[in-house]
Amino acid sequence: MVAVGSKALPLRRTKDHTVVETCRLFGEDVGVFRQGRSRNMRRKADGRRGNSDGSYQSKGSHGSESDGAFKDKKYQKKQDFSEDAETSYIRQQIDAETVKYFSEIANVLESGEVELEERPVVCGNALEESRGKEMELATDHIISHTMQTLLDGCDADHLCGFLRSCAKDFGRIAIDRCGSHVAETALNSLSSHLQDEDYYNLIKDTLTLLCQEIVRKPVVVMCNCHGSHVIRSLLCLCKGVPLDSEFHSAKSSTVLSRRLNLYSDKEHKNETLIVHQGFPDLLEFVVSEMLKCNATDIAALQVDQYSSLVLQTALKLLAGQEQELLRIIPVILGCNVENADQSYFIETTEVQNIRDLVKESAFSHLMEVILEVAPDTLYDEIFMKIFKGSLYDISCHHYANFAVQALISYARNQDQVGAICEELGPRMRDLLKMGRAGVVASLIAASQRHHACEHKCSKELAAAVIIANEDPNCIVPRFLLLDNYLFSKDKANWSWTSGCRVHVMGSLILQSLFKYPSDCIQPYITSITSMDSSHVLEALKDSSGARVIEAFLGSKAPEKQKKKLISKLKGHFGELALHPSGSFTVEKCFNASDVPLREVIVSDMLGVQKELSKTRQGPLLLRNLDVDGFSRQPEQWRSRQKSKLTVYKDFLAEFVEEESVSWEKKNPPTTDLSKKATQQTNIKKMRQEIDTVLASFTSSDSSKKNKKQKKSGKEQGDNDVEQKPSADKKKRKHRQKDDLSKSSQKKLKS
Repeated sequence: MVAVGSKALPLRRTKDHTVVETCRLFGEDVGVFRQGRSRNMRRKADGRRGNSDGSYQSKGSHGSESDGAFKDKKYQKKQDFSEDAETSYIRQQIDAETVKYFSEIANVLESGEVELEERPVVCGNALEESRGKEMELATDHIISHTMQTLLDGCDADHLCGFLRSCAKDFGRIAIDRCGSHVAETALNSLSSHLQDEDYYNLIKDTLTLLCQEIVRKPVVVMCNCHGSHVIRSLLCLCKGVPLDSEFHSAKSSTVLSRRLNLYSDKEHKNETLIVHQGFPDLLEFVVSEMLKCNATDIAALQVDQYSSLVLQTALKLLAGQEQELLRIIPVILGCNVENADQSYFIETTEVQNIRDLVKESAFSHLMEVILEVAPDTLYDEIFMKIFKGSLYDISCHHYANFAVQALISYARNQDQVGAICEELGPRMRDLLKMGRAGVVASLIAASQRHHACEHKCSKELAAAVIIANEDPNCIVPRFLLLDNYLFSKDKANWSWTSGCRVHVMGSLILQSLFKYPSDCIQPYITSITSMDSSHVLEALKDSSGARVIEAFLGSKAPEKQKKKLISKLKGHFGELALHPSGSFTVEKCFNASDVPLREVIVSDMLGVQKELSKTRQGPLLLRNLDVDGFSRQPEQWRSRQKSKLTVYKDFLAEFVEEESVSWEKKNPPTTDLSKKATQQTNIKKMRQEIDTVLASFTSSDSSKKNKKQKKSGKEQGDNDVEQKPSADKKKRKHRQKDDLSKSSQKKLKS
């Protein structure tokens, strides 16, 4: 067992832990002076330049010096928010006996000598030895790793005891480079212990102490690069969501797919997974207390990149709680909360200031989340007072245009989309030239989502890439190679350039556009079906181009036009199937084709069947297209495909069209895409069920035929064939009766 107290093994390497730090209260200069070691020694060499206040700025990061959090001019004017609270904190030296003890503990835990059942006891005993020295041990560069191991392996009682003991120093631990890792490990361990409801009250009392300490000087913790991570984890723990979820991180890739109608319900459910009941009262307490600051502190929080992340997390976690959001969002915007009682939230005097703030990197990200979670009344006021009339000017800015994208994507009704379209529709060409294709893509997606101004958006989008009297057949190729077209000197004589990558935003614009009704996209249908077969093939070999073709095949375009495009790929389906992204397109082409075209596709696949079976995507594609069945029995394969198509068409005619018509009549389009997404998933499931049922029917029919053939070959006449089954049935009945009688007799005897 591990020796406790004075009996301990010597340290593996001699090290002097003499440490003196001059700190502000919580916000202290965490420059560490150690004898025999470099001052720049850090847990990671991540290429960031450390500042004296504990913040870090990446080399070549998103913001320049003028845009950086602590270099902003507005921030520097108001940077003395914590100078009045500045005090001197001298970090105590860790005694040699404690160093040796935790070195021994680290050796024992790393060696694996401790059994799994004894590990919580050993970790708990070690944490008791840290009583009164938690701050020094947690912020030590070496021992902090051991503290993480102990907090991860101890039971809930010792964990909460450790946190209660160091609650007064939790703010200092949170903003320390090493201590922040210890704090986050402790919060993660608390989250895992919450699976046991018996510890709920104990953990709640512990978190209450930590929250009270954090909100004592929240601005310093929020504006620190390490403290920002800790406080976000604390907020996630109070909500009951995983600490490594999307709420904790910055804007994820799923945000773009959600804005452009490419997001599925299944992914949304996984994203909002609740792992335990959480502490909603504590969450509201922390958020409200964080924002009880003076105007100077609020101005600092608005432009700081780390505090912006904290506020984004808080807003996401409070999504749906309208009263709470109506109270805190005006404060974040720098407005007076008392205005809410006077039926307005944003003061006229603050409008221009907010427009200027949107051009800051940190506040632009924050505004995106505000527009996402704001209640309808507040969103409408933000739209009317801040953005309307200035949409194009704000869209021109390289940071502020992302806020405009969010404004468009989270529009609440058709009138708002119509007003945005009136203002930005005629400026689509200018937006594309400036590289603001994201604004255009958001507008197309919002128009399709709300069924508002679809004809106008389609017309304005086409006018953005073609000049008057130009052939409209070049629309789709120009969007596929958007950068190549926009930067060409002779746009009038532009032609397809081989070897260029498909433009991602141009691809996303076309994908959203092909969800429009067919009468709105006739020029685009004509353009994509008139493309040269070599250009179509080249586009399909790019993942972004393949998505456009798949979107067209899944659109409401006439079946004749879809078959026209598919026929351009004759002789190339095998080549496409071998390509990782092309295999999905081959299956889409197969599902959108009639029986003769399906036969052409499968015939092309036969030539590469062996090579395709060795690829990752090949076996599934071969099975879905039933290539093996076609090679063995072509006639039966054709009959199966015909029956599948007829059943599927009958199902669509009977259910889907009637449901869609009745739904559109009864319910106008809203921002909720769940019903539309579930309808599409139901169609996919029904298609799979049809395929499986028909496959089972065909397999059972073939097995019955084989059995009959075998029986007819063995037996002489039809009379014998009829008599044998009946005799077998009688024998089975007699055997069942005998078995039942025997079992009943045994029961009676027992």
